[in-house]
Amino acid sequence: MNHVDGNALAGDLREIFAVDLTAATGQCSGCGYKGSVASLRVYQNAPGVVARCPHCEEVVLRLVRGRDRAWLDLRGTVSLEIPLP
Repeated sequence: MNHVDGNALAGDLREIFAVDLTAATGQCSGCGYKGSVASLRVYQNAPGVVARCPHCEEVVLRLVRGRDRAWLDLRGTVSLEIPLP
């Protein structure tokens, strides 16, 4: 399955959050890897998007969008450090 990098999440996450989350640093709950959201492997061939850890392939983020709402699942993320302007 082909993937793109985590920068593909920028538009969708920008609609939900007031800051660019691709620059945020997340920690994988599977292996403890810390890296930017932009470094995640993003799979877009589904009803939503799935972002996996580039180190262990654990799912760290799922995002599904509806017409008037979005569902964000971060259960594969231990923490998310967000730089503020």
